[in-house]
Amino acid sequence: MKPFYRLGAWKRTATIARMGSVVGRYCAAAIAVATLLAAGAPSGNDFRFSILGDRTGDAQPGVYERVWNELDALHPDDATHPDFVINVGDTIQGGNDAAAASEWRALRPLWDRFRYPIYFTPGNHDIWSAASRAIYEQQTSRPAFYGFNYQNAHFTVLDNSQDPDLSGGLSDRQMQFLARDLAENRDRDPKFVFFHKPFWLIPVKFQSSHFPFHQLITRYGVRYVVSGHGHQYVHAVLDGITYLEAPSSGGKLKGQGVAQGWFYGHVLVTVTGSKVEMTVKEVGR
Repeated sequence: MKPFYRLGAWKRTATIARMGSVVGRYCAAAIAVATLLAAGAPSGNDFRFSILGDRTGDAQPGVYERVWNELDALHPDDATHPDFVINVGDTIQGGNDAAAASEWRALRPLWDRFRYPIYFTPGNHDIWSAASRAIYEQQTSRPAFYGFNYQNAHFTVLDNSQDPDLSGGLSDRQMQFLARDLAENRDRDPKFVFFHKPFWLIPVKFQSSHFPFHQLITRYGVRYVVSGHGHQYVHAVLDGITYLEAPSSGGKLKGQGVAQGWFYGHVLVTVTGSKVEMTVKEVGR
């Protein structure tokens, strides 16, 4: 059986700790994940973006703001400065329809200060009712699920915010949208899929390719799947596809130990042609 978690190349000196088949240490370390597709595929990419983890699920004071300060710390002319930000959901604490809009508005000054384009993914703290869904779409200026292109890359953002936790995969509606979106963008490279709840954890842990989502994205050449929800950094590879659970960007940690993936941070992604490099950045390191 292949290991659940596989480590990529490291750009900086770091200690790798193994826990059986669990997780290695990723403090200020790079996962060099390069996927070169068939010769002749278009490759007009040269950009960077940052992935933010959950802000809430008992948001810890000041952490989210510090993450933003650190991702913005590089000079705009520096090659590693992100061109945009995308999150994995759970931006507000939520749960109260009457308070939802004010929670979103309270974050606006922070985002306005940094002025990055932001692509949102809905989490269970963002959408829990019909009213909160309408507020989410109004406040983020985006539908709950959508696709977008950046240079020659394609991103699909899905909504499993109200699905049962980690069971059953995506709904039929989401799977149908994903199939259409990928078919329409089959020639773009690379392709990323984002959604909040990592239902893939169990099949990927046991290296099982026999679940419909994995079979669909394999057919269309997706190589990167990014989720959140657990507030724990996870990196796994199955059939050449990288599955990533982003570290918390403010939501309370549910365990202890950096080596086990419990730390606050974000992920800087550099896309050059068809090559994708992900650098996990722990807050304060």
